[in-house]
Amino acid sequence: MVFLIAVIDGARALAVDPVACGGHLLSYCLLGIAKIGSMSLDRRMGTRCGRPFPIYENLVPELLAAHTPDRAQRDATLAHVLGIAAGYAYSDVETLSTIMSRVGLEDHACVRVAQTVDAMYIYSTAYLVQSGCGRVVILAYRGTEPTNLGNWLADADIGTASLTLGNEAVGVHAGFYRNVRATRAGVIDQLRLALNGKSVSAPDQPLEYPMQDLYVTGHSLGGAMAALFSLTLAASAEHSAIADTLRAVYTFGQPLTAGEPLPEVAHAIARKTFRHVNTGDLVPALPPAAWGRFAHFGREYRYADGAWRESDTPVAQLESVRELPRSLFALFAPEKSREAARYSMSRHAPHHYIEALRPKGRVTEFGDQE
Repeated sequence: MVFLIAVIDGARALAVDPVACGGHLLSYCLLGIAKIGSMSLDRRMGTRCGRPFPIYENLVPELLAAHTPDRAQRDATLAHVLGIAAGYAYSDVETLSTIMSRVGLEDHACVRVAQTVDAMYIYSTAYLVQSGCGRVVILAYRGTEPTNLGNWLADADIGTASLTLGNEAVGVHAGFYRNVRATRAGVIDQLRLALNGKSVSAPDQPLEYPMQDLYVTGHSLGGAMAALFSLTLAASAEHSAIADTLRAVYTFGQPLTAGEPLPEVAHAIARKTFRHVNTGDLVPALPPAAWGRFAHFGREYRYADGAWRESDTPVAQLESVRELPRSLFALFAPEKSREAARYSMSRHAPHHYIEALRPKGRVTEFGDQE
């Protein structure tokens, strides 16, 4: 979500009334609105890595077996792989592609779909990583970029948008949903290529298999976008062939995204959703209840005492905004004070999730045996 989250109230004021906050000139300077919004596609082919990589030998068969009709439980290997993809979705396409090759998806195809429209607080980036054979596709959404004020404003632009699912509608976080919609058409186009057995890196190149298993993931804002994109698949008969390949949604440090009750048609997505929450991570309790009522859906796994365990109850929405500055200041506190704090933004960082997800005995994405 956001790392300097204590400034969100001020950012919301700027978003609502930039004149009252110092004039249009100030808001334009802060947001860099001189930039022109544009959709971009950036494609890359994966390569093979030398030792100590890949982290996982024969990864594609493991991913194909992770979620089948008779195997619907959380998969630790898949969680680690998707956690890495979610974390490195903050990087550029070359870095993400290199890391996914190291993980075990060598000879993959990778494409970045991005849309930026500063004035609308749209900073939407999605990566698709397609296995060399074509059978597995990972869709990873980028979360809030720590140095991008416009990203923070999108997080704070809560409102309530309406998402129609079947004959029912559910309220969703307006800023998150707008960012999903900004790149949705581009993402769908790439998924159609994969479904038709074409490479997302070289669309004229046929692959051995069409897409069979789709996994969607993201950290923080990226997790919220992953969840909302998956709901839009459930809502669209036009995209039913893609929806049929969706095996699971794994999110990490995901904020609340939707209201209650969840429409019946969305329950199938909820059963495929696995949310991961690090102990002391404030973001899954955001936005605060004072900004609007939201709820989590899906199964929640919390990390404590060195293990991920399913929780009987989801993280509750934050009631008091006083925790916001406290969690920020805990970043700069001595180690003992940080550990004693109820929340700390440091526990939200994607590298902490990746480390907690890494199975014992596996090398890191850097090649270290820790």
